[in-house]
Amino acid sequence: MTHHHHDHEMQSALSFDEKMIKLLEHWIKHNEDHAQTYKDWAQKAKEKNKGKAALMLEDAAEMTLSISQKFESAIKFIDES
Repeated sequence: MTHHHHDHEMQSALSFDEKMIKLLEHWIKHNEDHAQTYKDWAQKAKEKNKGKAALMLEDAAEMTLSISQKFESAIKFIDES
């Protein structure tokens, strides 16, 4: 299994708030991609009669999307200030 790496540093021309929002938006997209992968593999696990494993993957997908909701809330708080 490989893991991808990102350069999470932003150009210094951005304000702190702009950097935070860019990062949070990136993480939301990243989480959505991962959640979809977990759901895809949950379906594959079901097809191979691995129902309990599939449930764990589905739970992980939902947890990942819940994290993204926190990030979305963080963006709103940044925008309010």
